[in-house]
Amino acid sequence: MNRLLKCAVGVFCCLLLSQLAAKDLDPRIRKIDNFLIQGINNGFSGSVIVIDKGETLLAKGYGYANKQSKLTNGLNTIFDIGSNTKQFTGAAILKLVELGKLDTHQPITDFFNNVPKDKRSITIHHLLTHSSGFVESIDRDFNHVAEVELFGRLFSHELLFAPGEQYSYSNIGYSLLAKIVESSSGQSYEAFLRQQFFKPLKMEQTGYLLPDWEKANLAHGYPRNVMHSGSMVERYLSDNKISWNLLGNGGINSTPQDMLIWMQALESNKVLSKKSTEKLLGLHQKIKDYKDGRKLYYAYGWGITQKINNLRRVSHNGSNGRFWHSIIWYPKLDRLVLYSTNADSPQLERVASEIDKMLHDENYQADPIHKNPYLFAFDFIKTNPPTKSKKLLQLVDEQYADTLKERAFLNRMGLLLMRQGHNKWSIELLQHNTLLFANDGNLFDSLGEAYLNDGQSENAAVSFQTALKLGKKEDCHWCENSQLKLNQIGKK
Repeated sequence: MNRLLKCAVGVFCCLLLSQLAAKDLDPRIRKIDNFLIQGINNGFSGSVIVIDKGETLLAKGYGYANKQSKLTNGLNTIFDIGSNTKQFTGAAILKLVELGKLDTHQPITDFFNNVPKDKRSITIHHLLTHSSGFVESIDRDFNHVAEVELFGRLFSHELLFAPGEQYSYSNIGYSLLAKIVESSSGQSYEAFLRQQFFKPLKMEQTGYLLPDWEKANLAHGYPRNVMHSGSMVERYLSDNKISWNLLGNGGINSTPQDMLIWMQALESNKVLSKKSTEKLLGLHQKIKDYKDGRKLYYAYGWGITQKINNLRRVSHNGSNGRFWHSIIWYPKLDRLVLYSTNADSPQLERVASEIDKMLHDENYQADPIHKNPYLFAFDFIKTNPPTKSKKLLQLVDEQYADTLKERAFLNRMGLLLMRQGHNKWSIELLQHNTLLFANDGNLFDSLGEAYLNDGQSENAAVSFQTALKLGKKEDCHWCENSQLKLNQIGKK
């Protein structure tokens, strides 16, 4: 691999470049910086580091990390990196291989008891490459299900395919890897990462619970820039533990500066030996072939795109619906894009990819960052009464094609508005959604909640009764709630 991140050796250089972010020396960087600055008014907030030919060209924060305290984003802002946690898990496994404590071909039966017959051939390698056949997840990130129960439920699930036959992304498979790290090292997953990687590299603001967090630098999440979900670190500290639904597969928090240190160390074989690093980034599991000749593989916690000119694009994303984190790395070009946002939305998930395209082609014109439909709707609602609901729906339909065809949009909008005390607006939008999708009982359940929240018990009862009538016994996930609320209202 080529030398990377010449200016990343010292913090001073990056801090200097954060002030001199868009040098006139490179028109691509001016374009990227303007693209991001113009996006702030449309919901963009985050931090970006861009390196090309080993030179740090852009290192800068945009918008607010915490709207309440007016903390702006920067290189020391602490973001949730989501599934980019998986690369740490892959590196931990290979470190244990180097220490002689593991082999990637070991079956999971070496670490777990009572593994069903159909799963006994699953190996560490299968888990690392999402080729085990396990489902994507078992439970929600913050549900603290006991370890034995959670993995027992996983082992009782039917496999999607025989181990090694296909690719299917599995978060819970990486939770199994975290457990294997603990069993093999005699330490907690986070303690092993901290001892082997984070402390030696001076990545002091990376982890779950163990860092001495600079709480003033914690980014707060703003899903679609319309809700305030707080800091993930503060939630971890409140729980004083990390759920097995999350451990090893997601949820680590870090700063752009720490992630820059990590990437430099990974490239220079300070994380793992050269042989192990090549294995970490190996073309292990084919995911797909593109029509233009490119091939996509999964390595160990990384996605690798092999281009027709043998140029490798090493990348991965991570998200929890509040934060989004992207890494795009071209080792041969000494090129790196590190991107974090604390206002996750589909409109902002493309930012790193757009930066990548602008770096490759200075003539490329990225579409501006537009408001996501939720932010657009909320901005309209701030200055208009519920009687203008038809006008809002017309504008959404005109500006966001097919959005109203997705039943989730108005359902989410209605529930968000209800939680924020906009009861009349909530009812207006949820009523319209039940007209659009008259056979969906879940939507009537949501409308019932809005009526009940507004004190309209009779209307609420009618909605809950409709929800139950539309429910199918085998998959009616809303029926329990509808019946419970009817009982509370005093209706059978």
